[in-house]
Amino acid sequence: MKPVVFIDGEAGTTGLQIHTLLSERKDIELIHLPASERRSSIKRSEIINDCNIAILCLPDDAAKEAVSFIQNSSVRLLDASSAHRTATNWVYGLPELEKGHDEKISLATRVSNPGCYPTGAILMLRPLILKGILPSDYPINIHATSGYSGSGKALISAYEDPNNPNPTKIPFCSYGLNLNHKHTPEIKSQSLLNYAPIFSPNYGNYRQGIILNIPIHLRLIPAKVNAEQVRNVLIKYYEGSQFIKVMDMKNIENINQLQPDYLNNTNELHIYVFSNEDKDQVLLSAVYDNLGKGAARAAVQNLNLMLGVNY
Repeated sequence: MKPVVFIDGEAGTTGLQIHTLLSERKDIELIHLPASERRSSIKRSEIINDCNIAILCLPDDAAKEAVSFIQNSSVRLLDASSAHRTATNWVYGLPELEKGHDEKISLATRVSNPGCYPTGAILMLRPLILKGILPSDYPINIHATSGYSGSGKALISAYEDPNNPNPTKIPFCSYGLNLNHKHTPEIKSQSLLNYAPIFSPNYGNYRQGIILNIPIHLRLIPAKVNAEQVRNVLIKYYEGSQFIKVMDMKNIENINQLQPDYLNNTNELHIYVFSNEDKDQVLLSAVYDNLGKGAARAAVQNLNLMLGVNY
């Protein structure tokens, strides 16, 4: 029999993307609730307990409620909300986190899909801390800009729906200015930082794509480190990775600008290590799709691991 997959919250931004990616697949049975029953706890509970893997594309409280519905111990969960990303009894769903982590995901009954911004930050920071390039108490600052789709259906409608009563064409917006963004604990935990980073998120007047930057002052690092060492650690760490590419010097020596959308509709993430040796400065930059490696395509990557397929 084919594995039965249910997307709880398939009408949301991430849920719609996942549904589109899975709808033509022949190796799974994708089951649904009628629109009239999607808010029924009884109907949701019934269908979740009848599937093999439930993908939760819900607000955090609704995702926790969905977990409470589980009575069938064989049901596995893949949660795309932020409700369980730092929970110790859930496997963090970033296959490239470290060697062998993809196998942990493949065997897990509870997998938490990473957040869009944390994905880029963790993939750049964790290897450098593990390999002793960055101290775990380094004062990290993260500056990131996403397309407006990262904020969900309401903002997408405000930008795209001509009938929206509150339309907007704001060119750029900074938010999370209370320095208490919900992604910060996830970044701190999975990057192996001792202290929470300063995280400055933004969105622009374009649909999708992320540029995430982390500046590093080499003079603040106790060990003498240069940009080439930083780059080589990252290149070695992701050697053989299907989706993560670290750009070498030949790829970046003539680059003086990055576009956020060139990896849209893929599950790829590109890492750049820019530097100014005279100033002892390094800039780590990641480019990826907030709806791809930052959400839906990352979820499908995790689902494939849980199903044991290379699709």
